[in-house]
Amino acid sequence: MIKNLLKIRKPKDIGLAVKRFAVFALPVIVLVAAIGGNMLMGAFKPKPEEKEEVVKATPVVIAEAVAEDVRLSVRTQGEAKPRTEINLTPQVSGKIIYVAPAFIEGGAFEKGDVLIRIEPDEYKFRVVQARSNVAQARSRYASERAEANIAREDWDELGQGEGAALALREPQLAEAAAMLASAQAVLDNAELQLDRTIIRAPFKGRVQTKAVDIGQYVTLGANLGEIFSTGIMEIALPLTDSELGQLGLPVGFRQTTENPGLHVTLTALVGGAPRVWEGVIARTDSGYDRETRVLFAYVEVNDPYGAGADHGAPLAAGLFVTADIEGRTISEATVVPRTALRGADAVFVARADNTLEIRKVTVASSNRTHAVLIGGLKPGEKVITSPVRGVAEGIAIAVAGAPQDDDASTSATVADASN
Repeated sequence: MIKNLLKIRKPKDIGLAVKRFAVFALPVIVLVAAIGGNMLMGAFKPKPEEKEEVVKATPVVIAEAVAEDVRLSVRTQGEAKPRTEINLTPQVSGKIIYVAPAFIEGGAFEKGDVLIRIEPDEYKFRVVQARSNVAQARSRYASERAEANIAREDWDELGQGEGAALALREPQLAEAAAMLASAQAVLDNAELQLDRTIIRAPFKGRVQTKAVDIGQYVTLGANLGEIFSTGIMEIALPLTDSELGQLGLPVGFRQTTENPGLHVTLTALVGGAPRVWEGVIARTDSGYDRETRVLFAYVEVNDPYGAGADHGAPLAAGLFVTADIEGRTISEATVVPRTALRGADAVFVARADNTLEIRKVTVASSNRTHAVLIGGLKPGEKVITSPVRGVAEGIAIAVAGAPQDDDASTSATVADASN
């Protein structure tokens, strides 16, 4: 019975096994066949011919480096300030009885002009009293001197040798002389105080501010106003270390007859019109500013409200000016357009074989239009002034406007170009 059952189920088991095999093995067979077919097709596919890629030259604009004698210059800015500026103060107390018409904001005065008078009556009384004391002391001194002479004569007649100082009235004479000197000193001081009631201008200048007027009582050291001298106007100019090198200025420079300062041209707009003044660097600081790391050079302009003015336009205090300083001269310097300078110290040189070279140079000075080089480039060499994209050492270039040869473009295989 059991055998019969097994015989009946066997064909079904075989069919089920076949179906399972087909389900799992067929995808694998298809995948293997696809891969094999693809490899076979690739093996029999003809190889493509290696095609040369044409690398086009980069178009550039060039300029020739020229040799010139160049005088270096530096442009900077600063504020004009009077070299001498003071607060006017009295040396005595009292009521103001006179103020000069020129003692007003913007007023001009000459050296020695009377600016303010303080009531002098009290100081005159002191002078009169001091003169009286001097007269009394002088009279006493004369009397003591006469008495001393008489004592000397009497002692000499006695023939007793050298007399005692008291007998010769020497102490009394010395006391009288001291009293006369003291009285004279008091008189001199009283006259000095009286003279100080008149406040005179210590220099030729202008009034910056006015703080008092007639009838006001002022004390010793009170502020009467601010005045400044128009003899010399000064401008402090900040200079970096490289700018000092361009100008040839040392730290702690002082102008002398043998070593004159550098000439400076100062410009500014005054009333909408451009104005020009001439000055000289008289000195430099002895150290660098700790915050800005610059060194200040001081330009002096003589008589800025007179002979130093520009057609009547003075170099006024507080005016902000642009300064152009003439520095040292470089003989046979190499000059290129400013656009040829790449970064701080490099240029792109156009070689004779129409390739680009990146070269380091030494820059002495540069402005908006030109750069002055003192190393790294020779006159006559060609520099690239136009922008260059994807710059690299040795890339092919084509000079704009120049006739193109067959070699203007460089042919190379893909493999070579990648290298």
